[in-house]
Amino acid sequence: MTEAVTHDRFDHWLPHILKHEGGYVNHPKDPGGATNKGIIQRTYDSWRDRQGQPRQSVRNITDAEVAAIYRRDYWDAIKGDDLPAGVDYCVFDFAVNSGINRAAKYLQAAVGVAQDGAIGPATIAAAKAQDAATLVNAICDRRMAFLRGLGTFATFGKGWTRRVTEVRALALGAA
Repeated sequence: MTEAVTHDRFDHWLPHILKHEGGYVNHPKDPGGATNKGIIQRTYDSWRDRQGQPRQSVRNITDAEVAAIYRRDYWDAIKGDDLPAGVDYCVFDFAVNSGINRAAKYLQAAVGVAQDGAIGPATIAAAKAQDAATLVNAICDRRMAFLRGLGTFATFGKGWTRRVTEVRALALGAA
């Protein structure tokens, strides 16, 4: 796959991520705290520090910063360019919503490799060797089981369920 094609995959999936993440929120029951477009304040602070820029409220995050953070800290971290179509979005959205390490481990469990939380060559090869639709369904099923077990499911469960249902449908369509 060429660089232009893989870059298009990130660009294709990012608006779907942002649709679910919305704008600025600071819900008292959300352990992430203040969030804008899915980027929590702590992540934004770290990004601004790495860029040599002063910290500021996540309310002021730019679209360019959002895209750069999602590209570097999520898409590249889950090796989205290397995952099969559909599986890339399924794991990307899971990483944004519940953490890179957790998303990686659930992918690794689904493909039957060691669950170390770091997607590497063995995980990529195992993912490519399996049916993408089967992987999407396995990951989404396990993701929903995880979400249902959270203490905040009563508050956020309806939205999470809708999100995973939509992610599954789009990911299966791409698989």
